[in-house]
Amino acid sequence: MTRQTPSPAPSPGPARRAPAAPAWWPVVVDLVVVLAFVVIGRRSHAEGLDLPGLLGTLWPFVVGAVVGWASVTGVRWPLADLRSGAVVWVSTAVIGVLLRVVAGQGVQLSFVIVTIVVLGVFVVGWRAVVALVRRTRARRG
Repeated sequence: MTRQTPSPAPSPGPARRAPAAPAWWPVVVDLVVVLAFVVIGRRSHAEGLDLPGLLGTLWPFVVGAVVGWASVTGVRWPLADLRSGAVVWVSTAVIGVLLRVVAGQGVQLSFVIVTIVVLGVFVVGWRAVVALVRRTRARRG
């Protein structure tokens, strides 16, 4: 009679993690905050929220954001990082304002200042919140 050695207990396997978010989610968040910037701006100036008006105000900033996203993906930075947010912010604001000038849309110094500040808070701000939440979870976990 052969003696069988008990088989080792099954290993618990790798720790289960939440599924990773799609790589494009920061683009969606950026689009939402840029749209919010445009809607707030149009409402504060009593301009309509009709589709042609919204798109006419929105497109220069979306083009600026696309240039920013392309820049950070070109250097392989994660789109949700703070440094990526800084690049996307500056690109969105600067290119957006320049395209408004080229398109003959109104641009005054006060508009430029408000654009820089609000887009900075919106585009970099959500990334700062995400970074803070991640850091807090890492300390706890």
